[in-house]
Amino acid sequence: MLLLVISLILFLGIHLTRVIAPGWRASVIAAKGERAWKLGYTLASIATLVLVVYAFGQARQVTGILYTPPVWIAHLSSLLMLVAMICLVASLMPPGHIATKTKHPMVLSVKIWALAHLLANGETFSVILFVAFLAWGVVLRIALKRRERNGELVRKPFVSARYDAAAVVIGTVVYLLFIWRLHVWLIGVQPLPI
Repeated sequence: MLLLVISLILFLGIHLTRVIAPGWRASVIAAKGERAWKLGYTLASIATLVLVVYAFGQARQVTGILYTPPVWIAHLSSLLMLVAMICLVASLMPPGHIATKTKHPMVLSVKIWALAHLLANGETFSVILFVAFLAWGVVLRIALKRRERNGELVRKPFVSARYDAAAVVIGTVVYLLFIWRLHVWLIGVQPLPI
């Protein structure tokens, strides 16, 4: 369990560098260059993600249950995951209404994903993982709002509603693939009660 907590601190800490250590980040970029920063950031992200996956697998074998959600919660969580998938896809496209209205659809997607999984999973290891990601999403959203207010971040303007349609279609297809088989293949858990 300790390894899971440490791995989450490392992984999410890396993804909050701009928030918790902006001066250090800027000095590394100034000294080494943006390309070197991005390479190091990417490698550290991959390494710590692998550590999170490993630690999660280990914690899964030894922790208990904090709460047992009712069966119907799985269906609510599943519906939330459809919204999360659509927001995720919208974040990867030129801005449509979804991206402009939600402001930061990738962060929103992570928060919805974490909340949906918190509702449906009461095991200690799951709660630790999803609370950590939900907290990360909240902190990052607050930081992004501050950066926008200070003029450090300018969101991309609306481009076309066709990207909303594409996000809904692609997000729904990805969601259905996860419900069908991907969640079981990747995570080893059936997302909906059979």
